Amino acid sequence: MSYFCSFLALAALLPCMGLAAESAPATLATNQLGLELLNQVAATAPGGNVLLSPFSIQDALAMTYAGAEGETRTEMARVLHFPADDVRLAAAFAALRQELEDAATTSAAIATDRAREGGKVDRLEWHLANRLFGQESYPFRTPFLAQEKTSFAAPLEQLDFKRAPELARMRINAWVGEQTSQRILDLIPPGGVDKDTRLVLVNALYLKAPWQEPFATSATEERPFQAHGETAVNVPTMRLTKSFGYAKRDGYTAVTLPYLGGDLQFLILLPDAPTGVDALAARITPALLGDCAKLTPRLMALDLPKIRLQTPTLPLGKILQSIGMKSAFNVPRGSANFDRMAPRQPDDYLFLAEVFHKAFLSLDEAGTEAAAATAGAMMRASAIMSSPAPIAVEVDHPFLFAIQLRESGACLFLGRVSDPR
Repeated sequence: MSYFCSFLALAALLPCMGLAAESAPATLATNQLGLELLNQVAATAPGGNVLLSPFSIQDALAMTYAGAEGETRTEMARVLHFPADDVRLAAAFAALRQELEDAATTSAAIATDRAREGGKVDRLEWHLANRLFGQESYPFRTPFLAQEKTSFAAPLEQLDFKRAPELARMRINAWVGEQTSQRILDLIPPGGVDKDTRLVLVNALYLKAPWQEPFATSATEERPFQAHGETAVNVPTMRLTKSFGYAKRDGYTAVTLPYLGGDLQFLILLPDAPTGVDALAARITPALLGDCAKLTPRLMALDLPKIRLQTPTLPLGKILQSIGMKSAFNVPRGSANFDRMAPRQPDDYLFLAEVFHKAFLSLDEAGTEAAAATAGAMMRASAIMSSPAPIAVEVDHPFLFAIQLRESGACLFLGRVSDPR
């Protein structure tokens, strides 16, 4: 079985009804930021695999945004694509989380019905956890702590960064491991916190998603995949003939595979050219992702490689600064304003030191396993259609993918596969 855990979310521009309409601001914000980060991170790793959880990242940064004030808040809202209405923003993220809950409930009911017919059937499971790790006795504002607990289910756990920063780092990493079934280990690297750290805001997401129709392991064979669009290597490749969402567009093919219950799906964006994945990534928009959420089913013979991706910890601070979120990182010096988080004094104020993100994904015959986590470390600054025959789709060269909520188009995970090994 496969699992997924992460720290970020993606979204769509298409209008929807019900929860999808309520979650639209969160969906749009996460999709837009996710796509920007995908291209930025991909540029730092030419030809490599890329894996992000826009949902996890947005959730963690939304917790941080709740404590921002002044120009810091204005910049964060612009970069994160947040609406001006805080109440609407909170409701949108709550609606997005409810979509995930509903997807899990629907999957559980189907799994129970199938189990009655004989045999064990896995269901879709997900776990979202937030927590604040703060310095003992630091004067965090009571309204901020109350909002984090109410809006993000993020309680405060007190640690002693001043005297024992390494023990604090180990405690935070252990908590992340517990929340992600030990798929995300050592999220915060050595030196990621120190004696001046005052608060670390953490999001962890775990997803276990079985396919609606599993691939038969007996059909999996070694087949060539053009790694990095150039070199043919043999990789374990799954094969299944079923109806999947399908669209042939200018320069690429879109395919969607539903997970159990049909509310969550795996989206494949396969460029026509083996070396066209980066050019395709540059064309992707939130509207395109939304359009791909509800593709017309077509009978298809699909070849899909098994995938296992594990990213190292990604420091996102410099990337976020490059797209306009400078003041939060105290650039220029003295500009950070998180007065809603804790009283800002000329010689004692908080700023965002770094944003750490790490993700894992494994895709096999049974489904997808993924895990991810994100942490924002705050430091103290002093004085500073159907066909008669199956359509053949061979995913045999680099492609883009997303794990996507079908109703809203929100993408929990987003990535690029250059080499599935």
